[in-house]
Amino acid sequence: MIESSITKFQIIKVASRSTLNLSDSVTIEEPLEIRLCFGPAENRAVKNISVTMRTPGADVELAVGFLFTEGIIQGKADLASVGHCFIACAENKENVIQVELTPLAIPNLPQTDRNFYTSSSCGVCGKGSIDAIRTISMYRTNSTDLYIDQDVLTMLPDKLRKQQEVFESTGGLHACALFTADGDLVLLREDVGRHNALDKLIGAAVEHELLPLSNHILLLSGRASFELIQKATMAGIQIIAAIGAPSSLAVELSTEFDITLVGFLRSQQFNIYNAARRILIK
Repeated sequence: MIESSITKFQIIKVASRSTLNLSDSVTIEEPLEIRLCFGPAENRAVKNISVTMRTPGADVELAVGFLFTEGIIQGKADLASVGHCFIACAENKENVIQVELTPLAIPNLPQTDRNFYTSSSCGVCGKGSIDAIRTISMYRTNSTDLYIDQDVLTMLPDKLRKQQEVFESTGGLHACALFTADGDLVLLREDVGRHNALDKLIGAAVEHELLPLSNHILLLSGRASFELIQKATMAGIQIIAAIGAPSSLAVELSTEFDITLVGFLRSQQFNIYNAARRILIK
């Protein structure tokens, strides 16, 4: 993935009063259009669902994860095939991906052209999204007795950083990862967008039939926004740790669904914002 996710630019680096001409690695950002093909065999329909700016790579996982976390599909059983579109998009075929549903699968599409989940930057009211999760999430009542030791938890950021190939080259990517309660890495995905990285991760979990993810810890490389907690909730995740800060709506959502939420995770320190019982403090 690393080669397709990075490009090179000639730059001038300024340090104090000296300059240096050199080549710098930069994370690639390109749009991806997600199309959905659905309906009975004799009357298929194609709908453009979303265009998202992403880092190329794991596009199939991104599309599947997006459709799942948006509640449009219920799981792997709904999928017939997923692949890049090669019809009527000759120049940008790598940036269009089509998800084919089985003839019997019925997508849960909103009545308007906008998806019912939008990021916090769009100004959506959190209450409506929380109600939507309660209605469509298959794992909303999937509580777990999963616990993680404090020392294991504080080791996770270093483990994540050691596995972030593209970040080490460019410094420009967000990452999210699934760990076991013993601190073993299960899955890791990176992207220029926080929500895309999590969609790729959950998409991979859908394809590997790992859902629900109630026996895994989710680690976020940045802050914990409402939309990230929202997507994690759809996948049944019960413990979320972020290296950055949570937003107020993220805390409210974690409280609503009894999710353990940790922020400002560093070596030997962190803040617990909800459901502290799952963190074993020595």
